[in-house]
Amino acid sequence: MHREHPLPLCHTSTWASDKIQSYLGSAVIPIRLACNDQSGFPLVCSLWYLYREGYFWCAVHKNSKVFKLLSYNAKCAFEIALNEMPYKGVRGQGVVSLLHDEAGVVLPDLIDRYLGGKNQKLKNWLLSRVDQEFAIRIEPTWLTSWDFSERMSG
Repeated sequence: MHREHPLPLCHTSTWASDKIQSYLGSAVIPIRLACNDQSGFPLVCSLWYLYREGYFWCAVHKNSKVFKLLSYNAKCAFEIALNEMPYKGVRGQGVVSLLHDEAGVVLPDLIDRYLGGKNQKLKNWLLSRVDQEFAIRIEPTWLTSWDFSERMSG
């Protein structure tokens, strides 16, 4: 899970790399992941994510539509953004790797991040299927951010 090179940040990004990394590490909201189906149309889904050393990590069941689409085409787009004002967030594009061996590490970390100590029934159910899960590792090809806080204040 180690990344040797800097974030591929667009020159138009509102935030610098350190602020993006801070936001991604602290925002406990889903990533909106867009992948393409065989006809070329995009499908957007919301997934729990972790951000570690320049990669986004998610988990997905091997029988899910998302897994099938990402197996067919590893190119994706993503957004991590607030749904309430002031609007701000990070978006970009990337390339996905589907890693079965990493699911046993990623899934428990996702559960801890999003559920904490709550909903033990859901946690147990998710962990009971870990052998059928794949980790999604997204390597961004570019990132940008926006923050409308100033224009939306007052």
